[in-house]
Amino acid sequence: MTAEPLPHPVPAASMLAVWLDRLRDLRNRKVADPGFRRFAARFFLTRPFARRQAAALFDLAAGFVYAQILRACVRAELFDLLAPGPLAPAAIAGRTGLPLDGALRLVRAAASLDLLEERRDGRFALGPLGAAMVGNPGVTAMIAHHDMLYRDLEDPIALLSGRRRAELNRFWSYADRGAPENDGPGGHDDPPSVAGYTALMGASQAMVAAEILDAYPLDRHRRLLDVGGGDASFLVAAGARAPHLALSLFELPAVARIAQGRLAAAGLAARATVTAGSFLADPLPTGADLVTLNRILHDHDDAEVLRLLRAVRRAIAPDGVLLVAEPMAGTPGARASGDAYFGFYLLAMGQGRPRTLPEIVALLTQAGFDGATVHPTHTPMIARLVSARPTTAR
Repeated sequence: MTAEPLPHPVPAASMLAVWLDRLRDLRNRKVADPGFRRFAARFFLTRPFARRQAAALFDLAAGFVYAQILRACVRAELFDLLAPGPLAPAAIAGRTGLPLDGALRLVRAAASLDLLEERRDGRFALGPLGAAMVGNPGVTAMIAHHDMLYRDLEDPIALLSGRRRAELNRFWSYADRGAPENDGPGGHDDPPSVAGYTALMGASQAMVAAEILDAYPLDRHRRLLDVGGGDASFLVAAGARAPHLALSLFELPAVARIAQGRLAAAGLAARATVTAGSFLADPLPTGADLVTLNRILHDHDDAEVLRLLRAVRRAIAPDGVLLVAEPMAGTPGARASGDAYFGFYLLAMGQGRPRTLPEIVALLTQAGFDGATVHPTHTPMIARLVSARPTTAR
């Protein structure tokens, strides 16, 4: 069987891509053959690859169990318990209220996932991943929050088909402004509803703020406007890094009230202003020469993103810079976090999607920005950072 001729000359780079795709197709046909899989598992040259593939497939199938082991460790406060040093299983059982058999089963499972590690004397200590959980309230809060996500993903086909309204959609109440219940108690400006999602965002903001502020110095800017800035956690961090900087925040009214209290508690009330409104309907404060959109764009669909970016374009100073920070799809080394985790999380939330860097740059261009520049962050999985300027700026 001969290959069909290509209708037009193809550049060398494209030909290479064609042949790589053909090799991948051949690989997949072989891997799909049970006989080849048995051969690969026995043959000494292919055995390591076959074992890695089998382990990776098993980890995907067992992922929910692994996540629940992590959740159990968080609920039992196991990481904080072991932070001072190793403990014997009996001591762990006594301190967590678990029966000895249950405590032993949990610590052994956690050790297999590098959350804990077993010492020679039979005691258990923090492992490398468990140690990273200590003093990390953002990750802890998200793990507790995942109970809601797991319930929404119980029937992923129904979620993908749009046949059910997810619990996350009600939690992030601003995600469904058109729902009648969002105009009253529990809606997007109802204090109890707002407090829940604002606290969750605030808990995870410290590590995101560090990524942004380490990657982009604030020294040359006069006024920072954080649009959709939640409880002002990012502004507080920015204010500490740049004492000269005037601070401004724009948020929904109920969230703005929380932010005002946070800024006052941080001693920043004199240099900070908070404006209440909807960034999809109301004009933004003008004059800031640095505007930040911190984990905002991926929460919204393209039409809303364009409306927001154009509002920023109207408000920003002529010499200003817009910073967009969020986890992005297609991030090298972190594709699963962007395309898989945030892809399904935002689906359950009811709007938005993770976007690739080129997609975000295209939206910025449409909205009247150019000169897009990527600023490398320490942990791209948490946030990538891109800046742009108004097109009239030179």
